[in-house]
Amino acid sequence: MSQFFAVHPETPQVRLINQAVAIIQGGGVLVYPTDSAYALGCQLGNKRAVERIRRIRALQDDHNFTLVCRDLSELGTYARVDNAVYRLLRHATPGPFTFILEATRDVPKRLVQPKRKTIGLRVPNHPIPQALLHALGEPLMSATLALPGDDLPLSDPYDIRQQLEHDVDLVIDGGFCGLEPTSVIDLTTSVPAILRRGLGDVSDFEIA
Repeated sequence: MSQFFAVHPETPQVRLINQAVAIIQGGGVLVYPTDSAYALGCQLGNKRAVERIRRIRALQDDHNFTLVCRDLSELGTYARVDNAVYRLLRHATPGPFTFILEATRDVPKRLVQPKRKTIGLRVPNHPIPQALLHALGEPLMSATLALPGDDLPLSDPYDIRQQLEHDVDLVIDGGFCGLEPTSVIDLTTSVPAILRRGLGDVSDFEIA
């Protein structure tokens, strides 16, 4: 049965954040709030935890996983970007965007989109994931918490616990997040492509 932490959405309790990080480092899968919707997360290099997320979401092999990073300082390790793309990212982060970028060899192959060799990257503007990421010291492998057959992500922490208490190790209750996922922007070509319109102003990525 999963653990359930009520974490303050503006001033996360250090004790609970450290306990959550210990669960992640022990191979656990957690549900946590973001500045868009709730998400599933696990340690980047843990194959078994990644496969658990695949099963929960019923994801296909070509799904673009997302690396949730604390800031752009981790960008060069996991993605290849030129100066123009970096300027766009710097302007739009932190925020409710997921960017599709060319993955580097430091990203585990099982997380890379197999045909295009891409990875999603996200820098959330929410105190709880930021606290988790700073304490963890590396990105989280993440996916939006939308269950198979559902049109919208799960948003109520108590409903999440009830539905997933045997599938995840920890549910972090950070209050209501909302139902709208991030906007997804593909930055692997010379012209940005808006793959999904969600939260966030995408006007900077639109070509007149």
